[in-house]
Amino acid sequence: MKFETILYDVQDEILTITLNRPDRLNAWTRQMLSDLLNALDHADADDNVGAIVITGAGRGFCAGADLSGGGGSTFKGAGNQPGLDELGDSGGAASRRIFRCLKPVIVAFNGPAVGVGLTMTLAADIRIAAPNVKMGFVFAARGIISEGCSSYFLPRLVGISKALEWAMSARVFRSEEALEAGLLRSIHEPEDLLPAAYELAHDFTANSRVSNAVIRQMFWRMLGADDPVVAHRLDTKGMVERGKSADATEGTTAFLEKRAAKFPDKVSKDLPDFFPWWEEPKFLEET
Repeated sequence: MKFETILYDVQDEILTITLNRPDRLNAWTRQMLSDLLNALDHADADDNVGAIVITGAGRGFCAGADLSGGGGSTFKGAGNQPGLDELGDSGGAASRRIFRCLKPVIVAFNGPAVGVGLTMTLAADIRIAAPNVKMGFVFAARGIISEGCSSYFLPRLVGISKALEWAMSARVFRSEEALEAGLLRSIHEPEDLLPAAYELAHDFTANSRVSNAVIRQMFWRMLGADDPVVAHRLDTKGMVERGKSADATEGTTAFLEKRAAKFPDKVSKDLPDFFPWWEEPKFLEET
């Protein structure tokens, strides 16, 4: 599968999406947004994809918005993109699509990640990085504001004080500080970075794909629940529905037989009846 600004490669049931504008340090464009959205749509529909790894080509992950055209078109809304029926800034469109993904998402920062190159990864499940990678929420230094839904995701990941420190100072920090703050899971030497991402991905692909799709959405969406009873109701529905699934039968049987499970259910057709349990909001409310 070919795209203009990314590489799309599936090996061993793991999709690697590589941001591929290395001559521009993979600077973000609206074409890259369109490619990423389409890639995630393909991945969600492909039962051969059990997990997704996002990384960058060359020596950078993503140097932020491509300002070579003056920045105006980059900062405009993401409307009129193929397959995108809602408006908004392009970083937010990417973050929200990753948030809705049905497959686990791991980001491997191989090099600098600033601006939208950092905010659009905040909805991923796990982030790892090479040593001494430059990172930054540099928007205030450009006279704009932190986008990509970062006001939702970043405080949940690192706490409100650290989130505001990074956003209001607009300073560039290193991956070691990101690790200490909890933004990153781990740091790996460059040659070990993708192998570490794939090892994590294989941990996910070995288990029920349907269960992982439901768990991923449960955990992210319950961050905004106003009482544990909301999660309890959802847990109960999930246990009842998944408890009678072919995956549950296979998982229990494999455990008793002391062998690796081979889960038969498919994300494309075996999600439980209550999924999705939420109504997807639009960026613009109807008037």
